Amino acid sequence: MQNVLSSAIQAIGYDLHNNRLFIQFTHNPKIYEYYRVPESIYSGFMAARSKGDYYNIHIRDHYKPV
Repeated sequence: MQNVLSSAIQAIGYDLHNNRLFIQFTHNPKIYEYYRVPESIYSGFMAARSKGDYYNIHIRDHYKPV
């Protein structure tokens, strides 16, 4: 997990071997785990100026947390 500068997201992690994305939101200490997330989505997420906007557009309605 890597802390990020965002008002909505505290930290982001990625498991390259299993294509799992991990997100910890600022309002909740729980770490959400998303399966079958391509590395390109993770890379775009980390590079995004607005992590919250990227999450809302590219992750929220496309991948379900487990």
